[in-house]
Amino acid sequence: MNAISLEHAERIWLNAYLPGVPADIEAGIEDYPSLREVFLEHLEKFRERVAYVSIGTEMTYADWRVQGVAFAAWLQGQGVKKGDRVALMMPNCLQYPICLLGTILAGAVVVNVNPLYTAHELKHLLKDSGAETVVIFENFAHTLEKVVAGSSVKRVVVAAIGDLLGTLKGAAMNFILRSVQKQVPTFNLPGAVRFNKVLKQGRARNHLPVAMNLDELAFLQYTGGTTGDAKGVMLSHRNIIANLLQAKAWVGDQLDQDTQETNVTLLPLYHIFSLTVNCLMFMCLGGRNILIANPRDVKRVQMILRKERFNGIAGVNTLFNGLLENKEFCARDFSDLRMVIAGGMATHTAVAKRWKEVTGLPIIEGYGLTECSPVVSISPIDISRMREMAFTGSIGVPLPSTWVRFMREDGELADIGEQGELQVRGPQVMQGYWKRPKETAEVLDAEGWLSTGDIGVMDEHGYIRLVDRKKDMILVSGFNVYPNEIEDVVALHPGVGEVAAIGVEDPVTGEKVKIIVVRKDPNLTQEQILAHCREYLTGYKVPRYVEFRTTELPKTTVGKVLRRALR
Repeated sequence: MNAISLEHAERIWLNAYLPGVPADIEAGIEDYPSLREVFLEHLEKFRERVAYVSIGTEMTYADWRVQGVAFAAWLQGQGVKKGDRVALMMPNCLQYPICLLGTILAGAVVVNVNPLYTAHELKHLLKDSGAETVVIFENFAHTLEKVVAGSSVKRVVVAAIGDLLGTLKGAAMNFILRSVQKQVPTFNLPGAVRFNKVLKQGRARNHLPVAMNLDELAFLQYTGGTTGDAKGVMLSHRNIIANLLQAKAWVGDQLDQDTQETNVTLLPLYHIFSLTVNCLMFMCLGGRNILIANPRDVKRVQMILRKERFNGIAGVNTLFNGLLENKEFCARDFSDLRMVIAGGMATHTAVAKRWKEVTGLPIIEGYGLTECSPVVSISPIDISRMREMAFTGSIGVPLPSTWVRFMREDGELADIGEQGELQVRGPQVMQGYWKRPKETAEVLDAEGWLSTGDIGVMDEHGYIRLVDRKKDMILVSGFNVYPNEIEDVVALHPGVGEVAAIGVEDPVTGEKVKIIVVRKDPNLTQEQILAHCREYLTGYKVPRYVEFRTTELPKTTVGKVLRRALR
C-alpha cells in the first residue's frame, strides 16, 4: 500500500493533535500560484504594522513592499531573468527581507549565504549555484574580492549597516563600524553598486510581474557542509508554502492576528529555520520581528531587548544557555512571553530546566532539516496552558500532511518503541540536491521518502524522541553510544559551561568516549566529572578521556557544536 494514501488510523500521532488542527493541508497550497502571492497578500493585509526593527529603526510592511518592488525592478533592469540566482550574504538587517522579497518578485532564485564563509567556502557556493548577482554586507566584501574573478558573478551590491537607519543615525553607525571598531576591512570590487543607489535606481523603473508556478525553484538553500562541501538543497515554491501552511495550521487561531505579536529573531534569516519560522511564518501572522545581528554577543542582545516586551523567541540550546548567563536578562519581566521554540540541536535538560525557572515557560522543541523546508515535527502548542507545561525532551509529533517512519539497520521497518533512522515524506520535502543526482538518490527514494540520518524512536502516542545523528554515533565494544545522551548528563553538572562528546579510536574497544568541556567553575576537575557520569551512565558510556578548554567550543553560526571539527 502506498504510504502517502494511508487512512487516518495509520497515523497514530493525529490523536495528539489539538482540536481544530487538520490532518492535511495540501488543498490549501493550490490557493497560491507562488510565493509572490503569499508575500503580496500579507504585505497588503498588514501594511500599517511594523514588520522589522533593527538597531531601533522600524520598517513597516508597506515600506517592505515598496523597497522590495524597487529591488525587483533594479534586478530586472540589470537583465536578471526568471530562474537566475541571486546570492544574499548578510546578517540580520533590514536589507535582507527587502532583497529576499525583491528576488522572489523578479522570479529569481534566492541563494542564502552565510556571511562568515571563508573564501574557499564562498568560491564553492558561487561556482556550484551559478549566482550572477551578489548582495553583500561591506564587512564581508573583502572575502568576495578574493574569489569573484573566475566566478559567474556579473553584478555586486554592497550594503552597509547604516543604509536604512536614517541620515544622521546611519552615518554615525557607519563611522563607528568603519573607523572606530575597524570591522570593515578594505576591499576592491570594481563596478559594485551601493545598496541605497540600487533602491533609488529601482524606484525610477517599473517592476514587471513575473508568472511563476509552484514547482519552480524558490531557493537554493545550502547545507552546513559539516560532512564536506555544502550541497544546494532545491526548495520549490510548493515546498516553502506547504511548510508555512503546516506551521500556520499547527498554531491555529491561538495567535490573534488583531493583536500584533513581537518576536525576537536570534537566528540568522539566511538559515532555513529562521527564514521559514521567523521571516515567513511571522509575516503571515502580521508579526513584528526584532532583528539580532549577533546573538552570541549576549550583552548587546540584552541592550537591544532592554526596553522591549516580546511574545515569542526561537533559538538553539547554546543561545538559550548564553542568555541565561546574563543577569540582566534573567531579571527582566517575562509576563508577555507566550512561546519559546528550540530546534537545530538537542536542548540539554539542564538548560531547559533553568529556562523554565527563569522565564516561567517551557522550551518547546521541534525538529527539521534544510531538506524539509525545514519543519517536520513539533510538540502541540497550547498557548493557554503553556505555563503549566514542562520540557519533555521530545521533538513532538509530525505536522499535518507529514508522514514519518523509522528504518532499522537491516532495512526493515522499526516497531513502535524501537530505534531506527527517521525517514520523512510530505509536501515540504526537497526536490533534491542541485547538480548531485547521486547524493540525491542516496537520501531520497522513488516514493519520496527522505532518509534524514537521524536516529529516533516513536512511542505509542506518536511522539518522537531523537537519539542522535547516525554519523555521530560512537561504537564501544559493539554497543551504540550516542553523544547527545552523554552531553545531556555532563551538562547537568553545575560546574560545566559547555560540553561535546566524540569517539576516539581504540585498538581494543573500537572507540572510546571523549568529552571536551568548557568549565563554568574554574575549579572543576576530571575526577568530579567522571564521578558525576558514573552516577548517571552505564559503564561503557562513561567517558574515558576528558579535555578541558578555556575557549568556547567551535560552532556553526546558529550555535550548533561542530563535533566534526573536534574530531
